[in-house]
Amino acid sequence: MPVPRPKTLPNPPPTPHPFLWQNANIYFLLTDRFQNGDQTNDVNFSRSASTATLRGFMGGDIKGITQKIEEGYFDRLGISAIWFTPVVEQIHAPVNEGTGNTYGFHGYWTKDWTRLDPNFGTENDLAQLVASAHQHGIRIVLDAVINHTGPATEQDPFWTDWARSGPRCTYQSYATTTACGLVDNLPDIFTESDKPVELPAFLKDKWRKEGRLEKETAELDAFFKRTGYPRAPRFYIIKWLTDYIREYGVDGYRCDTAKHIEESVWAEFRKEADRAFRDWKKANRSKVLDNNDFYMVGEVYNYFVSGGRLYDFGDKKVDFFANGFDALINFDLKNDAQKPSYEAIFSKYDHLLRTELKGKSVLNYLASHDDGGPFDKERKKPFEAGTKLLLCPGAAQVYYGDETSRSLEIPGTEGDATLRSFMNWEELAANAERNGFKTQNVLTHWQKLGRFRKEHPAVGAGTHTMLTASPYTFKRAYRSGKYTDAVVVGLDMPKGKKTLEVAGVFADGAMVNDYYSGQKLLVSGGKVMVDSEWGIVLLGQYLNL
Repeated sequence: MPVPRPKTLPNPPPTPHPFLWQNANIYFLLTDRFQNGDQTNDVNFSRSASTATLRGFMGGDIKGITQKIEEGYFDRLGISAIWFTPVVEQIHAPVNEGTGNTYGFHGYWTKDWTRLDPNFGTENDLAQLVASAHQHGIRIVLDAVINHTGPATEQDPFWTDWARSGPRCTYQSYATTTACGLVDNLPDIFTESDKPVELPAFLKDKWRKEGRLEKETAELDAFFKRTGYPRAPRFYIIKWLTDYIREYGVDGYRCDTAKHIEESVWAEFRKEADRAFRDWKKANRSKVLDNNDFYMVGEVYNYFVSGGRLYDFGDKKVDFFANGFDALINFDLKNDAQKPSYEAIFSKYDHLLRTELKGKSVLNYLASHDDGGPFDKERKKPFEAGTKLLLCPGAAQVYYGDETSRSLEIPGTEGDATLRSFMNWEELAANAERNGFKTQNVLTHWQKLGRFRKEHPAVGAGTHTMLTASPYTFKRAYRSGKYTDAVVVGLDMPKGKKTLEVAGVFADGAMVNDYYSGQKLLVSGGKVMVDSEWGIVLLGQYLNL
């Protein structure tokens, strides 16, 4: 892979607070569905066949993400990391899934792990995105697919000797979850095998035509010589995926279909990812954001924080946290959010993160790209959704359009497609109304909560303590070495004048900021007086930001 040279950017500005992945506010988007920054790359490989509704490429790309970074959209939203769907080259042909043709617009149908798909952009585009994000203090999380290739078609041959074509997973045991295919015609990589295999003939032919066969094979030879790994399928893919870390300085990976791969594979992947991240930092000392290690979060489908560290396959329990993962995506919150009590939710997560999951974290979400039963699918509770997600202990995942009430119910769609419409920029610009809520007002709510979380590590990583039950107020406190942070939050409070008890959190005479009303307030007699039109107060030490 060539190392592109992004345009020169100044070093990232210093911040008064450390970045913690346990408190991260991660924005998740489908690359093809967010922003079209380059209309010249909208059609490649003759991908022009008609498709089922929302199952073709729509033009979103890497340049579009970079545009929104440089416009400050993510800064205003308080985003500290961006995770986007895979951008490696996808199969070229469409696949008929019963309702019509589908292309690999989503990024999970890999044809070549070593090359970016031109529909998404170029290697230089990716280098520029990472550089721009880092300048804004935003980390970049790529999406790792090791479990499977894209479906086989006449244009996209089967990965002979690399993958199985069946049976389909039945999820009755460990073996029937890992050594199987997720769906028909989705070749499942022999990740459990140590048997050496050659590169598929079609891939060598492809590289030869592109003029890079010798370079790619030489890099593979060097990798296997350095590591001593057998030339088994998983190690080729690990090499290719960790190249993106070493060459671009990406900060983390979200690992797709993690429970469908032997947990030891993720430990191997993490070992090479850590090495690649160290190599990048050593070669780019002036660009390093902080001392954080590489970040890995796993999609162990139906992992619930209530279960602690272990995932139960029925005949085997696995601790994915002990196999390379800093966090797992938490499938509990979308159900917990149905509870009316904020305290019931927040105290539950605080307890689990301080006991069974101590030293690890979870990535909470309320909507996603493949969850047909999200919280508030009809977008009738966008303010409540933002409050519960962004104030919950643990890291937060904002799904693109959560903050703008993008519709999750699109007529004519089947399955996951209804969750994957193009970002509703036009509705936002027009301040359109959905279910009685103006889009701009919803965005403002998410922005205030997001910036509060980003500027105060205590929100997601601190210890939670309820202060008063009615009106509901709580504090969060975080300490690491000499650094301390604390916040006080009031929810469902009366509009107008209100008083919050802050003794033991903020000293008398201190200035605090209400991140919701924007007021700078003086602590007096262990209390803070707030006069605002909202029933929510977000108090943090005033840092003159």
